[in-house]
Amino acid sequence: MRTAHRVETVRAAEAALMAGLPEGALMQRAAAGLAAACCSLLGRGRVYGARVVLLVGGGDNGGDALYAGARLARRGAGVSAVLLAHRAHEGGLAALRAAGGRVVDDPYDVLAAADLVLDGITGIGGRGGLRPDAVPVARAARGSDAAVVAVDLPSGVDADTGEVTGEALRADATVTFGTYKPGLLVDPAREYAGAVRLVDIGLGAVLPSVPDLEALQHEDVARLLPAPGAESDKYRRGVVGVVAGSARYPGAAVLAVGGALRGGAGAVRYVGHAADLVMAAHPETLVHPGPPDKAGRVQSWVVGPGLGEGPGTAVAVAEVLASDVPVLVDADGLRGLAPDAVRSRTAPTLLTPHAGEAAALLGRERAAVEAERLSAVRELAARYGATVLLKGSTTVVADPVGPVRVNPTGTSWLATAGSGDVLSGLAGSLLAAGLRAVDAASCAAYLHGLAARRVAGGGGPVTATDVAGAVRAAWQDVTAP
Repeated sequence: MRTAHRVETVRAAEAALMAGLPEGALMQRAAAGLAAACCSLLGRGRVYGARVVLLVGGGDNGGDALYAGARLARRGAGVSAVLLAHRAHEGGLAALRAAGGRVVDDPYDVLAAADLVLDGITGIGGRGGLRPDAVPVARAARGSDAAVVAVDLPSGVDADTGEVTGEALRADATVTFGTYKPGLLVDPAREYAGAVRLVDIGLGAVLPSVPDLEALQHEDVARLLPAPGAESDKYRRGVVGVVAGSARYPGAAVLAVGGALRGGAGAVRYVGHAADLVMAAHPETLVHPGPPDKAGRVQSWVVGPGLGEGPGTAVAVAEVLASDVPVLVDADGLRGLAPDAVRSRTAPTLLTPHAGEAAALLGRERAAVEAERLSAVRELAARYGATVLLKGSTTVVADPVGPVRVNPTGTSWLATAGSGDVLSGLAGSLLAAGLRAVDAASCAAYLHGLAARRVAGGGGPVTATDVAGAVRAAWQDVTAP
């Protein structure tokens, strides 16, 4: 599992660690890891004679760049430093000059000829984008043929939130120290980071055991996914009920049931107006005309996909919320959903809005939710006392307490009609199989994104039906020894 910590937490951990180390030792560890990553990027045998440009700000981030530049210079690289602050780290500057590096006044000629640019303009404490005087230099770096490597974090992005509120320097790779920063895992900042490499500098011993963000990996998901035992039957494995579809949106029922059938539960009960279509597509489904509380015993409910805006939607949502099993509410089921209706439940509730639905629930603008998705998902979880999966370019999952989970899988091709219905069914099935709401949401998002990547292959359109069909292969990828 990858974990991320906020700036305040990182600063405190660095201070605790430095108290027991010789002066400058922590920066030397960071510089050594940064230089090694740069050598790897340049390729074996290409460090000698490589043209490296350091963009140096006034903080420790600039010091990391200078010391790394000194190490590269000692290996034969031609290293030029561009100082973008009134003061630079004195020890780092002295080390660079002693190794044969130089400071240049005109950045544009060296940037035009560079093979590698180290972005050490601002570090994790930066806010609000690049300063105006750094913008033309950053643009020149990005416009060159050089690979841009960010030191700890791309300059101009917010380390804690992932927001990009001004000009920022987009990196091809980021070398971060000690722990991931939340902004490296969350859009829009994640897109500026490129490939991210974590360098161990010893912070793990002093960081809190509970991070601010988590990102599951294959082994984490494999450990959580249900597996039937020798005595399992379809009822012991869990039954998920799906209330979805309408005359206008019958396909939502087919897709939600399709996702549910592939999610590990033993059976799926469908309640709604699209029974004929559901049976034609998925004959193994158990169907019932409704209401939900007369359909038979289930271990979880999924309600909302494609129900439309009629009065029957609110009735169906209320009936399902009155049950004593975990409930997932999606799409039309979220319209006008009152916090008290969720907070009064004793069983877990999982809400799965996209940014527009989240904005309506919070009374915000959609653009604000997309730009500040971490604060949005935390606020929703706290307001409703529920687990919330906020869909988007970065899908995030939050409980009212504990770290936010960030989904690392997916593709922009998932922005297609019906994909959310598949995700809802899949997550609901995992709820029925006994997973906690946060685990069901996280694993469903992971498998859903992985399935979409498989279908998209080298790049190309996918459909929600394609994604549902690829979930089994994604499951096998995750659980393979």
